[in-house]
Amino acid sequence: MSESVKATIDSDSTGNVPGAPVTRVIKRHTLATRLWHWTNLVCLVVLLMSGLQIFNAHPALYWGEQSDFANPFIAIHARTAEDGERMGVVRIAGQAFDTTGVLGLSDDNGQLRERAFPRWATLPGDKWLTMGRNWHFLAAWIFVPLVVAYLLYILLVPQRRRALFPTWVQLKNIPRTLLDHARLRFHHEADYNGIQKLTYLLVLFGLLPVMILSGLTMAPSVNAAWPWLTELFGGRQSARTFHFLCATALIGFFVVHIALVLVSGVFNNLRSMVSGRYRIQVEAHDGSEPRHD
Repeated sequence: MSESVKATIDSDSTGNVPGAPVTRVIKRHTLATRLWHWTNLVCLVVLLMSGLQIFNAHPALYWGEQSDFANPFIAIHARTAEDGERMGVVRIAGQAFDTTGVLGLSDDNGQLRERAFPRWATLPGDKWLTMGRNWHFLAAWIFVPLVVAYLLYILLVPQRRRALFPTWVQLKNIPRTLLDHARLRFHHEADYNGIQKLTYLLVLFGLLPVMILSGLTMAPSVNAAWPWLTELFGGRQSARTFHFLCATALIGFFVVHIALVLVSGVFNNLRSMVSGRYRIQVEAHDGSEPRHD
């Protein structure tokens, strides 16, 4: 997340022409934000890979309280085709898709073996459910407190709320921002745009809380202490499905996020999350600091 732009702005341009765009290097992210970002990245990678390992132990999802083995909502498995060949299959709401070589039946040390997710995508790579759970819980105990602390920080600190919630001007500019992104035109500004802010709000206050709460329902101690939490999701199996779907949505967010980092200026974006410094473009209307909405 972006921090309020610091009062001191370093100019790295020369020969400014009045009215022409110039560049400035600002302090965009504090050290605490950068450490939070990279720690969460490591935790999420471990959570994802160990979660896939756990899912491999029973690669099917259901709705409700009990498992309906005959009619899963999502299932990943292998089967024998009519020609006698083994094939990987992903079944979603009754529709089957051939995913041989990737899901259901994937390469494992030179041989096709039945497993929902391939060996390279799981932690650990071998079928080791206990260790996968250990990795998952270890990362969760680091990740969840960091997310909760950040959500409280947003809610309790007015300056943080103003930096994260989009302004009316930014909301009105969303159609123009979408068009610029489609044309691969990116404006390097001190503040994030309306699309970025709305996306971060959805992830922070939507996907992450649902994923955390649905994950808690699968802990027997939590389920015994707070049975209402399982009921909130419509049953234990529904909570597991919500957990998986939220994780899948987060993967989609990461893919888009990384793609935009690459196409909009990989060095500038990475520098902002390593050193905190970010290069922006401003109008040299009067040689003053950039204005913000």
